[in-house]
Amino acid sequence: MDIFQALVLALIQGLTEFLPISSSAHLILPSKVLGWPDQGLAFDVAVHVGTLAAVMLYFKKELVAMSSGSVSALSHKSWNQEARLTFAVIIGTIPAGAAGFILNDYVDEYLRFTWIIATTTIIFGLLLWYADKTALLSKEEVHFTWQLALVIGMAQALALIPGTSRSGITITAALLLGFNRESAARFSFLLSIPLILAGGGLKTLDLLESSVAVDWSLIAIAVVTSATVAYLTIRVFISLLDKVGMMPFVIYRLGLGAVLLGFIWL
Repeated sequence: MDIFQALVLALIQGLTEFLPISSSAHLILPSKVLGWPDQGLAFDVAVHVGTLAAVMLYFKKELVAMSSGSVSALSHKSWNQEARLTFAVIIGTIPAGAAGFILNDYVDEYLRFTWIIATTTIIFGLLLWYADKTALLSKEEVHFTWQLALVIGMAQALALIPGTSRSGITITAALLLGFNRESAARFSFLLSIPLILAGGGLKTLDLLESSVAVDWSLIAIAVVTSATVAYLTIRVFISLLDKVGMMPFVIYRLGLGAVLLGFIWL
């Protein structure tokens, strides 16, 4: 890659990792439109590090409170709200983690096709529209229980299917369970932290075992760009949720899916 390609791909990753519009659907576009090759393992690690840094920086206060609350709950053997939220995140992570461990190779071999990504982009976009249209929007983060977290976690496991969008399917599930938009988005982003950490860790191990030369200047560009863009994306997305709802993202997903299908038919 050259610097321009690194900037574009890191920008795409930073924008799409947390918006409900499917990062896999976007990362396939440069290869289809511009003929760019796969970005490589080192670049994947870099953007994982960048997006992880962004979400942890944005939720630093919550993460500190969740950690101290969990320690307090364990030492005093008494639940508090921060410990409940921590437990909900852990429970919500298990289904996707287990599914990824079991099915990751199958997904890589059989599901990473343009027509699948296009189809799921459209289908789960319509499901997001239905969830937002019918949502009760009555529950907040204090209402998260392990049972509700487990349901959202099982929905998150569907994000293994390329084009689904991890944030999109978890927000959809939370809306269907009655949570308001901001609480749904915030829990979705907290759920992303263990998975991004695990995914980035596995890719780092693979990178260490490989003999491919690494261009560290491009890696630095990827980390900084993806982190900056992802942080701003989270901040703007949460601030605008109640004003714009999910409809702009639904329309965008339908258009993106149509474009990807167009590449197949042309």
